[in-house]
Amino acid sequence: MTNLLEWRPPVLPDVFDWLESGLTGRPTWRTGPSVHGIRIEEQLTDDAYRVLAELPGLDPEEDVEISVIQGVLTLRAERSEQTERGHHSEFRYGSFVRAVRLPAGAREDEIKAEYKDGILIVTVPLTAAKKTGGKTIPVHRVTG
Repeated sequence: MTNLLEWRPPVLPDVFDWLESGLTGRPTWRTGPSVHGIRIEEQLTDDAYRVLAELPGLDPEEDVEISVIQGVLTLRAERSEQTERGHHSEFRYGSFVRAVRLPAGAREDEIKAEYKDGILIVTVPLTAAKKTGGKTIPVHRVTG
């Protein structure tokens, strides 16, 4: 196991990361050993904030962890996969992490998550913001 305190980024990006991003894509720099970002889509409505995360091929009950700490929603996933073709087998492992700041009015104790067709959907209910017409603050002159 790699000691994270001793780990240094590679001089060149990992060739496999470059190939996975497509030949026209730029290689991604790793933030640590086998840590990848999660692709997400964010949706904000008047009553909810939703994060849709691409996590295909995972068991959501075993491989996915969702946490909220001080207004930051963090998604973590771990993948271990083995493929076999004839006399060849290959293992692929990886950790995926993504964190987003929750909007004002997020009701953290009511967050729900569901997983369907490789997409994790996290729904955060929002408290309706009170709309005000604004207020004018008078300025008083102080003498003496």
